[in-house]
Parts: sequence; structure tokens; C-alpha cells
Amino acid sequence: MRIGILGSGLMGGKLGTIFARAGHEVVFSYSHSTEKLKKLGRHGTPREAVQEADAVLLAVHWSRVDDVLHQAGDMSGKVIVSCSLPMNADDTGLVIAHTSSGAEELAKKAPKARVVSAFGTVPSEVLFDVFERRRNATKPSLVYCGDDSKSKKIAAQLIRDAGFDPVDAGPLRIARYTEPFTLLIAQLAYEGNKGPELAYRFDWLGK
Repeated sequence: MRIGILGSGLMGGKLGTIFARAGHEVVFSYSHSTEKLKKLGRHGTPREAVQEADAVLLAVHWSRVDDVLHQAGDMSGKVIVSCSLPMNADDTGLVIAHTSSGAEELAKKAPKARVVSAFGTVPSEVLFDVFERRRNATKPSLVYCGDDSKSKKIAAQLIRDAGFDPVDAGPLRIARYTEPFTLLIAQLAYEGNKGPELAYRFDWLGK
């Protein structure tokens, strides 16, 4: 699969590296540092990253979403897997919540694309550990949601490739629940005393 990375910081850089190690063709873009892009691997402009991509990972701060979408250009028919949380400028709270979500607002900003919300509910610090243990029988869960079934299948495959067990949470509006859930994960990861290498798992005990 060809994957374009929009935002090559902590999440985008690590997930893109993992996707490449899993055998995908990855193009990194949109970083503060050109040198970092070079170190990550194949790279280009946002437009170049998106152009031939089967899926696009959006991993930028919410304040940069409009800019990166503008640079990426036409996103018609593209699958956008977004882990961008709609945080305010100083990352102290959500700017969209309860009656909508960042994922739903993204879908409005890119109406011809197909948006899936995924990967935002885990800290970047745990990603390589999960990938290294991907052959373990028991895997951590990772929730995702979206309105297009084909796009969700692509997202689920990427989630498996990264070493997680995909959990389909339903339509895109469910991001109204998963995005605040991410704040709980962040609280445990960064304010607790056990470190940020945190993942979660859901078990259905009735089956």
C-alpha cells in the first residue's frame, strides 16, 4: 500500500516508519525540519505525499490542519486516517467536543475524502514497543471509527500492521467519545508515575 504522511512529528514519524517496516511504500511530508524528513526516508511536499497514496495519515497539531490540507491539494476519493486531536494552542483542552468532533470537522474540511479516526488514542512512546511485539497472541486494542466501510478496512489493516487489535467503534460521530478518551490516556501516560509506554485492551468476557 502507498501511504502519504502529512505531519512527520512524533506520531507521523513513528507510524510512517512502522508502516514502512511492515512493507508499505511511505512518503513523509510536512515537518519543521527538512533534515528530519531526510532521515525518515522517502519524502516530499504534502501534495507529492498525497498524489499517489492509497491512504493518507494526518498527524498534525489541530492548528495546522487547514494549512496542511491546503498544501496537499485535491483529496478527492482519498482515505484520510487521522490521529489529529482537536486541541487548543497550549494543549490544555479540546476546542471541539460533545456536539461534534475533530474527525467530523475534518470531514467537512475535506468533503470529497473519506475520513477514518484512528491511532490518536495511544501515546507515540508505545508505538515501537507494540510493533516489536506484533506476533504476540494477545495484542493491545486500538479503536477506530468512520462512515465508509472500504476506508475502515484499510485503516483496520494498518492498525493490524502496527501490532494492535482493531476495534471498530462505529460511525465517525463516535469520535465525540474517542477524542475525550484520549485525554484520559494522556493523563495516565504523562501525569502518572508509570511512564508513557501505555496501551489498552478491551476484553469481551461473555464470549
